[in-house]
Amino acid sequence: MNLKLSVVDQAPVHNGQSQVSALHSSTELATLCDELGYHRFWLAEHHDTASYSSSCPEILISHIAQHTKNIRVGSGGVMLSHYSPLKVAETFRTLEALNPGRIDLGVGRAPGGTDKTSLALAFPNNPNDVSLYPHMLSDLSNFLHDSFETNHPYYGINATPIGAQAPQLWTLGTSTGSIELAAQLGLGFVLALFIGTHERSTDIIRHYKKRFKANGKGFKTAQAILSVACICADSKEEAAYIAAPNMYWKVMAFRHGIREAIRSPEDALDRYKKLSLSDKAYYQETLDTVISGTPAECRSDIEELAMDYDVDEVMLVNVIYDFANRCASYSKLMAEFSK
Repeated sequence: MNLKLSVVDQAPVHNGQSQVSALHSSTELATLCDELGYHRFWLAEHHDTASYSSSCPEILISHIAQHTKNIRVGSGGVMLSHYSPLKVAETFRTLEALNPGRIDLGVGRAPGGTDKTSLALAFPNNPNDVSLYPHMLSDLSNFLHDSFETNHPYYGINATPIGAQAPQLWTLGTSTGSIELAAQLGLGFVLALFIGTHERSTDIIRHYKKRFKANGKGFKTAQAILSVACICADSKEEAAYIAAPNMYWKVMAFRHGIREAIRSPEDALDRYKKLSLSDKAYYQETLDTVISGTPAECRSDIEELAMDYDVDEVMLVNVIYDFANRCASYSKLMAEFSK
């Protein structure tokens, strides 16, 4: 298969260092991925989370775009419910003007943090109701492309800089929730399999492609990406060892509401032994969603998933305690795909 490989970076804190160091690690990783030939490098948005430092993806995008040459840089994604569509449009039109042809705007409806954090982000107003998301996404698309109808209240407002091209606009989803919206608005769609452990039908993206309506604003045809967790190492056992910190973190975050720093593999595995049977089951269930193993094993699994879901681009994410192991994972995998 002629697959494009891309990267989602949550800017995890490596090796027990600081969140400031994690931002520099993201830049270093993006530079490496650019040299290796990855197609995109997207930054996630998380707030008030000790393990992740990417709270302002738009600033990291600007910085990384200036430190790379060819790779497309974008958000995966901006949590639109917190922000004014006009402000997001102007931010990303500015990024596109400074880095023409290289900027992507991926948006999602999740809060990227706790309810308390959402209250703080919205102050002095209240957080937007999730039901407003389709309306906000439509406004964002219209601001990006200067395409409001004459009877719309925002008609005549120009998102600046005037004359800048619109970045590619993508919607992020973990199941079927955003399919109809992405298809109706003519947007790209990313199915994030690395979020959650629930089953996702292989018909999801086919349904999106069938329903897609080009509107002259963005994509002429349906564009879909599959996003998966992947850890590439010299063996299946080593990959599971490297994955342990994030698997333990997810147990604590999603079953107990504790969002702590990323522990070392040794510490995570030691604490795993003390988990309840149900927590251990969730740990294993989460690990089973990760593509892991040798470069050849990972390539085989990625290509199989791409065929099953009918995509020609796969976006890879991993959260690894040791930064060197993380860089090695992306390097080993691209070397395998380059054969």
